[in-house]
Amino acid sequence: MKQEPNTSHAVVAEGLGKRYGDQWALREFDLVVPTGSVLGLLGHNGAGKTTAIRILTTLAAPSEGRATVVGHDVVTEPLQVREQIGLTSQSPTVDGLLSGAANLEMIGRLYHLPAKVARARGAELLTELGLDDAGDRLVKDYSGGMRRRLDLAASLVASPPVLFLDEPTTGLDPESRNELWDILRQLVGGGTTVILTTQYLEEADVLADDIVLLDHGKIVATGTPTQLKAQHGGERVVVTVDDPEQLAGVARALEGVAAGPAEIDREELLVTAPASESTRLIEVVRALEDGGIDAHDVRRRESTLDDVFFSLTSPRARHREAPTPVPAETNEEAAA
Repeated sequence: MKQEPNTSHAVVAEGLGKRYGDQWALREFDLVVPTGSVLGLLGHNGAGKTTAIRILTTLAAPSEGRATVVGHDVVTEPLQVREQIGLTSQSPTVDGLLSGAANLEMIGRLYHLPAKVARARGAELLTELGLDDAGDRLVKDYSGGMRRRLDLAASLVASPPVLFLDEPTTGLDPESRNELWDILRQLVGGGTTVILTTQYLEEADVLADDIVLLDHGKIVATGTPTQLKAQHGGERVVVTVDDPEQLAGVARALEGVAAGPAEIDREELLVTAPASESTRLIEVVRALEDGGIDAHDVRRRESTLDDVFFSLTSPRARHREAPTPVPAETNEEAAA
């Protein structure tokens, strides 16, 4: 009698790696994703996120290590893995010359669903994702937010237990992004497991139960958003100015009173630096005055995932940690 796979963990990776020639796009990648949870996979462009997704969805073979999805090996059981997953990639996958309803029915038929069942499933998803009024319209006339919702619907036609979302909200306006977040929460509430890559760290903070941060193909941090902010973030001193010429001076002034190096945001005209328990705002103000800085605002705030991200992946952090160099992902992944 065939033994059923253990499904307490939806996705497991052990020592996973992918090499293109002499370059490693992913190395020593370990992962355990409990069923019914959301994992946020974060990192710069070229950090290895898309490579990891491609391996876990059987679109690329690993050079080393192994991985399972719902208990099925991604190399030796690719068909069984594909039966358990849905994938929303960075690029739209729906046909603009078909209606929304026709797109979903076509995908259902590709899953070998009877025509009547595929049509009914498509109508159900259009309603769930707020597209029922647009089901008969050609997709080329959809807005960007509507297309992304249809992309998500396409990945849900077969009701997969595991859903891979590769930067699903890129290019969406805030309202459409929030609508998609609500949809994902409902899916996870129903038992779906979600693996999410995103450039929006706020998105990971809001949605993810656990986070894996990649840099140059290797994992540099794991944990819940709260754990990562506590371990690698801490409180921050934030100084805002009106004159961009003063930003460098603010950073120099903070060197003597902050608990670590400052980060300059030229777009927002602010400088952020780590604060220790002994860092007092009055000392910060005095340091700014001594440096001839006319600050618009000086305050303390709790850390964000942005702070964690920059503290662990900035050039200064890489130099400080002195990791083993791992080349960035090749153009093969960038084109994926």
